[in-house]
Amino acid sequence: MTQQPSPEGSFGPDLVEVFGPSQSDGGPDLVQLLTPEGERVHHLEFDLDFDAEQLLGFYRDMVLTRRIDVEATALQRHGELGIWAQLLGQEAAQIGAGRALRRQDHVFPTYREHGVAWCRGIDPLRLLGLFRGVDHGDWDPAEHGFGLYTIVIGAQTLHATGYAMGMQRDGVVGTGDPDRDAAVIAHFGDGASSQGDVNEAFIFAASYNAPVVFFCQNNQWAISEPIERQTRIPLYQRALGFGFPGVRVDGNDVLATYAVTQAALQRARDGQGPTLVEAYTYRMGAHTTTDDPTRYRLSADVESWKLKDPIARLDAYLKRNGLADPAWFAELDQEAADLGATLREGCKALPDPRPLDMFEHVYAEQTEELRVQQAGYAAYLESFETEGTHA
Repeated sequence: MTQQPSPEGSFGPDLVEVFGPSQSDGGPDLVQLLTPEGERVHHLEFDLDFDAEQLLGFYRDMVLTRRIDVEATALQRHGELGIWAQLLGQEAAQIGAGRALRRQDHVFPTYREHGVAWCRGIDPLRLLGLFRGVDHGDWDPAEHGFGLYTIVIGAQTLHATGYAMGMQRDGVVGTGDPDRDAAVIAHFGDGASSQGDVNEAFIFAASYNAPVVFFCQNNQWAISEPIERQTRIPLYQRALGFGFPGVRVDGNDVLATYAVTQAALQRARDGQGPTLVEAYTYRMGAHTTTDDPTRYRLSADVESWKLKDPIARLDAYLKRNGLADPAWFAELDQEAADLGATLREGCKALPDPRPLDMFEHVYAEQTEELRVQQAGYAAYLESFETEGTHA
């Protein structure tokens, strides 16, 4: 066992102790509980005990989330979706963070948090509706504690900080009541960390001690820009300059991601302010289905990251320790296949939007100008029906 100084911005005492092999990726400060080979290792500050039910739940969530992603990508290739933002390879980062949430917490996502949406009970068909272009995202953010997808890069971090400051004023932070105390988590990518909105959110969160966790999925690429061109220091160390802690976790390790996010969320709920979590992972697919990653990255890098696959490492751990039998895996495979069929059929059956509905969602109370525009457009649409009747 070796001891080393605690990384700047870590949560607790002066020492961090890592058991097991040294980490070659992500640096020595990387928090890891499950190696790419599926071996359980321990960490002084973030170690947790996981029972079989939890481990099987993590595995099921990741498998089904990957199936959602694969099916949606195929649907886009067949012309059923206009675009799709893939999460392939980032399942552990999303499921670990999503399962660390409590019912009263609130999530502000980007446009890629399909796994977190799954954890919050959102029907994946509702995600497909957005990318099919039949709605703007029709789930209720209040019901699920999960905001609508944000296309403007980094804007959700400001929304999250403001919402967290509102929670403070509502008296649901630092009360000591686990059923009441709440926190906010804002998801964003490494590219978004270069946006002004994100830095402004950091400043406000630090200044007002807001109960928000900034969860950065560092998948190494901001579309075609590698992480080396975005920062000269590890992203988690940026938190120190704003006055709150940061930690880098193995984003392909669902156990470590869960443990670190749980600790950060609890810190926020207790009234101790914001935390930056950098989930060190890799985007195995394209940025979106309009992107061609072969133009800017090496296939050798992709192959090396395949060896760190988040599902494969937990699969190895479960089988090595006899936590699931072949029948359980077969049942899960069938559940994934059924989910895929549901998504394929359901996507094609999604109803087209009514053109006049767009006038109903501009203001809470419709203005006279909009009424005139709506009436004019209605008459325009009716003219086609009239022409068809005369024909």
